[in-house]
Amino acid sequence: MWKPAEALVLTPTHRDTLEIWSRGRTTPQRLTLRARIVLRAAAGQANAEIARALHTSRPTVLLWRQRFATGGVTALQHDAPGRGRGPTIPPETVRAILRATTQTTPKGATQWSTRTMAQAHGVSNASVARLWRAHGLQPHRVRRFKVSRDPRFAEKLRDVVGLYLNPPDKALVLCVDEKSQIQALDRTQPGLPLKRGRCGTMTHDYKRHGTTTLFAALNVLEGKVIGTCYPRHRNGEFRKFLQTLDWETPAALDLHLIVDNYGTHTHPNVQRWLARHPRFHLHFTPTSSSWLNLVERWFRDLTTKRLRRGVFQSVPDLMAAIDEYIHVHNAQPKPFVWTASAEKILAKVGKCKAIFDTLH
Repeated sequence: MWKPAEALVLTPTHRDTLEIWSRGRTTPQRLTLRARIVLRAAAGQANAEIARALHTSRPTVLLWRQRFATGGVTALQHDAPGRGRGPTIPPETVRAILRATTQTTPKGATQWSTRTMAQAHGVSNASVARLWRAHGLQPHRVRRFKVSRDPRFAEKLRDVVGLYLNPPDKALVLCVDEKSQIQALDRTQPGLPLKRGRCGTMTHDYKRHGTTTLFAALNVLEGKVIGTCYPRHRNGEFRKFLQTLDWETPAALDLHLIVDNYGTHTHPNVQRWLARHPRFHLHFTPTSSSWLNLVERWFRDLTTKRLRRGVFQSVPDLMAAIDEYIHVHNAQPKPFVWTASAEKILAKVGKCKAIFDTLH
């Protein structure tokens, strides 16, 4: 028989914590083992008996009994300094890999891969992958952007964001834009249906059956959309769509339209039409700032949910699909809520411009 060691004394708080660690599914295994050692030691079990029951060594049991006795549950969470496997890649090699990743490109390519970087520095591609992951580097990814050079950027930004955050009384704010050149694409062969273990399929090639242009207005308050398809994208079609908005909105309310700087919106014919309809007010987004117009977010949903994988044998089929999507959306509309202030956006843009200045 093993002679029991002196039982450890646990406070109720310590016992509750150790019980949670010993049973936790997401608790690290090393911490689970240490908690079970202390709990068994508190129950008065002998060190050798604990080691045998937990499939570990007696010195390990002695170590964590002593660590708990001197440091409590906090001592169980940390290894002693200098323990564990040391780094296998020299620090200068790590710095060289990180510097090359962020400041250079490989010969004959636009970005590094783990294999090309590993070959260049004499390490394994797994080591490179771990370094990149630890430092948040993803050379294979790129995000598109463009900083507006509109001299009236701040003025237009505050105007548009002000409509989102503080809309005027007795008025509707509508985000208006055109999604032009929507193609009616028909696949050359029928796709295979979705089944267990296999995703749906569609051919990479297609037949073109014409295009249409969707004019859409997103009600910022309700999330509903007014949309009409036209074969062309000219000022005449834009005036027709403005007339549609005039008919389908309450006549007693002013209409504040957020639009981009496309020539259709500033054409003299459009200006004359607006002069005859004083309840319409156009607010222009800065150049290269389509992200300010919330209807672009709705266009993305339309493309993802209805157009990208759709099969259309004619333009009327395409227009019917778009009308159906608008009808379904308006049955349960969900508005997009703008939260960023103009000052926050200006500060972020200012940082981008400062980076450009340092690079050039």
